[in-house]
Amino acid sequence: MNQCLPRSLGLLAAVCWGVVVGAVVEPVEPVLTSKAGPWGQLESRTVYLEPPEGLLAVVAKPSTVTRWTFEQATVHAVRETLVKARVPEAVIERLFSPVRFVASGNSIVLLPEVEDLAALSQESRSALYLELAKHAANEYQRDPVFILGGDVDDWMQGASLTPTQQALFRRLLWKRGGATVFSDVQALLSLAKTPEEVSAVFRSITRVRSLVVELRLPLNTDRQAFIDYWSAGQTDAPRLAFIKAITQRRAKQTVDITHFLPSIIRQRAYTFPEMDLGLKGRFPDCHWTSLNFFNLTPKDVYLDTKLAADHLLKDYAVVDAPYHFGDVLCFLDEGEGLHTCVHIADDIVLTKNGDSILAPWALMQLKDVDSIYRRSPNTRIQGYRLKK
Repeated sequence: MNQCLPRSLGLLAAVCWGVVVGAVVEPVEPVLTSKAGPWGQLESRTVYLEPPEGLLAVVAKPSTVTRWTFEQATVHAVRETLVKARVPEAVIERLFSPVRFVASGNSIVLLPEVEDLAALSQESRSALYLELAKHAANEYQRDPVFILGGDVDDWMQGASLTPTQQALFRRLLWKRGGATVFSDVQALLSLAKTPEEVSAVFRSITRVRSLVVELRLPLNTDRQAFIDYWSAGQTDAPRLAFIKAITQRRAKQTVDITHFLPSIIRQRAYTFPEMDLGLKGRFPDCHWTSLNFFNLTPKDVYLDTKLAADHLLKDYAVVDAPYHFGDVLCFLDEGEGLHTCVHIADDIVLTKNGDSILAPWALMQLKDVDSIYRRSPNTRIQGYRLKK
């Protein structure tokens, strides 16, 4: 497996016009409801996780200069790429002017300005940025900001962007497969007029959407099936006492399912890595997370991708859907492991999307994780279950 790169919950018809309580209008949040199953009836709402200020302070901010880098390329090949992507001829000519064009070794760097970026159609931008993503130097094309679910308005609600930045953000969106994404972080930063606005932009684009998932009580499923599902056969698991206790509740209420997660993951859910977790040379990634899921203490040996793969193939059994709580789901493409995450219930998974300090542990819908890691039509998901 390679290092992490950086079915369906039904949408409960909730109309977000707000409801009137006395003289106060309260917003109604969209709620995702799970299919019925041994896990019980689950309700999910979205939340955006922002890195702590102390973490953002130590992370290098991008330049305000947009750079398109073509590695091991000739001028002729770069021009052909732009023409094929249907970049307007006027933009191409500006990009090859002396002030926008840099040849460095076998690489060619173009320096587009905001007007050049805005002149591209979404189709043209998508075609071009998919090509730029093939070159390691183009960080934000390779690892863009994902608008999960394609709901730009939902993403914008918590973004600390000025009206001008919001308009530019919407203008520069592009499509990677079925996902709506954004890459022109430098362009947004170029519109920031104060250090506070620079921080606000960086804070906005580093947010990660997660799910807050709650179990609806009283149970609507068999009590023993519920206990068996969430214990995953671990009859001595510390969390089992609480899992059994809540099956006795008869009043209508909800319980956060993080209480059902093993202790390591319960402590990490919805958090970003602390700085000291990188002392081993790498921050925890998806494989560390997936293979430590049931462990009482984490094993840092899984920071080694090869050792993690060996453990998965040796100590886990290959399984197909329907998946159980704690199954490891591996995204594969032509034999290459792209990502792993952990099945929780229905289509909800626990994931850490990359080994970056800016990648939190989050609960997501599997379809959203798929939109991030699906590299081609051949990308598939294989389940693995820890052997007893």
